[in-house]
Amino acid sequence: MQALYEWAISGNVMLEIEARYRVENDMHKVDLDYFHELIHEIVNHSDAIDDAYLSHLDRKFHELDHVERAILRIGTYELLHRIDVPYKVVINEGIELAKDFGATESHKYVNSILDEVAKQHRTVERPA
Repeated sequence: MQALYEWAISGNVMLEIEARYRVENDMHKVDLDYFHELIHEIVNHSDAIDDAYLSHLDRKFHELDHVERAILRIGTYELLHRIDVPYKVVINEGIELAKDFGATESHKYVNSILDEVAKQHRTVERPA
């Protein structure tokens, strides 16, 4: 989430952000392949990922906080492309990230948006 936040704020190249994260952070417990996939696929397909949750927003896209946007992008990517991750896990991780990094009530907002994306894209797991 922090790497995506930095990319959105700074516009730095994701390969450079990733390299710095790998050097400056304790990554021994991180699935590095998954980390690489998430950040690069989200950056490369951010418009399509954003389109998948835009209709569920109650505000304009540019009014989203950058932290919320990064969390929604991760959750939406996983809901669309990582069927191996149960939708409840995706939503819970989004909630926890929002509690740790977002504004006071942003976890409720993230929960509601990701739940709508799950209803739309994970109909086998989560009936509408």
